[in-house]
Amino acid sequence: MTAPPDDCLARNEWLCGAYLTSRREILWDAVVQHLQLTVVSVLLGLVLAVPLALAARRRRWAAGPVLGVTTILYTVPSLAMFSLLLPVYGLSASLVVAGLVLYSLTLLVRNILAGLRAVPAETRQAARGMGYGPVRLLVAVELPLALPAAMAGLRIATVSAVSLVTVGAIVGYGGLGNLIYSGMNTYFKAQVLTASVLCVVIAVAADVLLLLAQRILTPWTRRRS
Repeated sequence: MTAPPDDCLARNEWLCGAYLTSRREILWDAVVQHLQLTVVSVLLGLVLAVPLALAARRRRWAAGPVLGVTTILYTVPSLAMFSLLLPVYGLSASLVVAGLVLYSLTLLVRNILAGLRAVPAETRQAARGMGYGPVRLLVAVELPLALPAAMAGLRIATVSAVSLVTVGAIVGYGGLGNLIYSGMNTYFKAQVLTASVLCVVIAVAADVLLLLAQRILTPWTRRRS
């Protein structure tokens, strides 16, 4: 039986509105999982990166090992990383999150450390002269001044996480990557294209939102420019 001429699904076309309407819930679930994996992994990476960067700045001997280890982790191919973590986490979403956290450390630690090191020494001395203790100095002076560099690293880490989540399809937790992977296996053109475009949209939207957040949190950089 010949498919009707207006049936883009039967013709397996790349651009197909019928795919969007008929698979709306599947696409939504994939997008939600993609966002959850990205947000959780980046937040956990940030929680780990801040104390690592602080330790590397306060103790110079720790900077080399911290940067060296995180850089080595970033060079491990994603498939190999997930395979190495498989005995620990099994076939679960935690496996994907753990891998993404390790990848994010290089970008986050390096940029946070660069921002902390860029704080002028005279600014620290002035704050100490005003009675700022170590904690208050860090929270009120050093971290805000390091924020532009830290946000730059956060933006790159987030966009990278959006991309790497798709690799999680090999264990069944890849968000939109699941649709791309299954679509490529069956040569389902509309599914491959739609899921790929949504990945790009998520990455661009995340970068724009973080850029706006950076501009709001660092108004002095706008005045300087």
